[in-house]
Amino acid sequence: MKKRVFIGAVCTFASALSYADTQTTEDTTTVEKITVVGAATNLSITAEDIEQYQASDLADIFKHAPSVSVGGSVGVAQKIYVRGLEDSFLNVTVDGAQQTSTLFHHIGRVTIDPDLLQQIDVQAGAGEATSGPGAIGGSIRFKTKDAQDLLQPDQRFGGRIKANYFSNDATRYSGSLYGKLSDTWGVLGYFSTIDRDNMEDGDGNEIFGTAAEQDMLFIKTSGDIAENHFLSLSVEQRDEKGEFSARPNWVVLEGAALYPSEAQRDTYVANYRFDHSAMVQLEATAYQTESSFRGGRFDWLADIDSFGFDLRNTSETSQHKFVYGVDYRSDEVTSGPAEGAVENAEEGSVLGVYAQGYSDLTADLLLSYGVRYDDYDFQQNILVDEYYGEPVTDEASSLNDSEVSFNIGLAYHVNEDWTLGLGYAQAARGKQIGDGFTIDGYLYDGSDIPVVADDLVPETVENIEASIEYNANNLNAKLSVYDSSLDDVIFEGYEGNSVFNNIGTLESSGIEFDVAYHWQDLDFYLGFAHADTELKPNDGLYNVDYSSIAINGYEFVGLGNSRGNTWVAGVDYELNAAASIGFNITKVDSIDINTLHQAVDLAWTDSLYRLNKPSYTTVDVYGEWQATDHVLVNLAVTNLFNEQYIDHSSVGDYSEVFATVVGPHEAGRDIRLSVTYDF
Repeated sequence: MKKRVFIGAVCTFASALSYADTQTTEDTTTVEKITVVGAATNLSITAEDIEQYQASDLADIFKHAPSVSVGGSVGVAQKIYVRGLEDSFLNVTVDGAQQTSTLFHHIGRVTIDPDLLQQIDVQAGAGEATSGPGAIGGSIRFKTKDAQDLLQPDQRFGGRIKANYFSNDATRYSGSLYGKLSDTWGVLGYFSTIDRDNMEDGDGNEIFGTAAEQDMLFIKTSGDIAENHFLSLSVEQRDEKGEFSARPNWVVLEGAALYPSEAQRDTYVANYRFDHSAMVQLEATAYQTESSFRGGRFDWLADIDSFGFDLRNTSETSQHKFVYGVDYRSDEVTSGPAEGAVENAEEGSVLGVYAQGYSDLTADLLLSYGVRYDDYDFQQNILVDEYYGEPVTDEASSLNDSEVSFNIGLAYHVNEDWTLGLGYAQAARGKQIGDGFTIDGYLYDGSDIPVVADDLVPETVENIEASIEYNANNLNAKLSVYDSSLDDVIFEGYEGNSVFNNIGTLESSGIEFDVAYHWQDLDFYLGFAHADTELKPNDGLYNVDYSSIAINGYEFVGLGNSRGNTWVAGVDYELNAAASIGFNITKVDSIDINTLHQAVDLAWTDSLYRLNKPSYTTVDVYGEWQATDHVLVNLAVTNLFNEQYIDHSSVGDYSEVFATVVGPHEAGRDIRLSVTYDF
């Protein structure tokens, strides 16, 4: 069992510096080298974490991270939130391939098989220039396994067969084959299939619309193609089918209509690295992602095609490290009836140039600094509204915007045990391609309203963060406070001069605390996160002037969601070299917020609605046993006490006003058993 360590924000600004082992040479004194952990990390999740509690979806992956939450119950509806901001504000990558845009605002945009992951690195909040374009809420980097991660030191070929049983209510089977084609070149093939029936909530009620079939195919070949030259090529294909409601992230009432639906994603990635010298360490990534969702009451089909690259070099001296490069991404969304012609299309691109530096000012004072330039293009390519037989607007909308972002941070080692951090970071994002399922919402009868306002400007964020960390005597503790101001938020849905407008400033501030302690064979951990995420609307946006509005996942879908204070605590215990057990407790405090501001403006309701999100506590237990050299047995029980709750990161309960606008309940107790055979 590993020793649990929280990495990151404690020693820098909103991104992370960590410190490599001290190095010496014959001609120099000892120098501490600065490196980037996972390219801006303040939380790392390993394959061992995922295996231990048998993660089956995104919520399981992040259950030990109080600042990261997942709403929408399971399957296609799941959305990730970091510090209250939806994942649309995050730069999410899989092996460097950016996962962009939204097929349908009632489903999630991030899909991954937990068994496939070697590590996840999370940066909360705007940070380094290397974080990629549009990372105004932070970044999440998923890194997949390769053959070398699975092979034992003396193995050339191997395989793994795994069977999972979930009492609530699914089975999963997977298989892997991996091996060395040469001393330096390996290949991995992986396939998994999940068959899930409708789950039951904590009260034993069936959660309709949660049954699905998921298939995943992954092939990755990687290794040294010559001395100091590394290449990795991978293809990932994911398919999920089921009968979902018209709005999968809302509750499905008994007897309500369900519609055959299918979500697909194909991702192709090439990674190249050339280690020539300390001054020339080249890295190149090229990728293409094709994703689609078909379904809903009108059998609608939305497709998104993204491709791009990132080319960077790292140069190091005894006291400095510099990372600089260029990245590019192009996105296109099309939609229309699944059996008909394409009716709607938009495309966008972003070209970025960046540089990030790290310097040892003294042996104890470390400086990080960076700059990024992004150029955004957006073009509406809607052809003709077939229903009305005329163009949507007088002329198609287009935008071209560019922004420069800076960051600077300090980390000061007070002594061997204490480190202080302070930093400031900016990030920017221009208009992105729209939601695939609602591009047709731009089609107004006889309207000449443009899709984007003439004076629309990019979203920009300023993030300030301070931190303190203590690390000694098997104790690691960190405390960080932050304040983030996201100006000129772009949002759809307000009547006015255009479909998309800059509606105000999104303020997010909070505090995070993590502590981990290792004693003999025990690992203790405790985490806490508090985040206030509020919109300060522009004057005149509403009929009534509001000084601030708490964000919620129904009224501000695509922006964020308010969540009560979140606590996580647990213990891992290593029984012996072959067996370990542990438990985890998550507690979310209740929260009350005023909502439905636009509904009041539109006269859908007479007054604001006071939304209550009740508190809840869940307990998970897990254990693993290495029965033989080849057989690993895992047993986990999630939601041990059958807590009945709607996750705060899901849509809340608006049933007193709108009967069907209620988020889905989370699954009740789930006993998970897996048996893994390695050969």
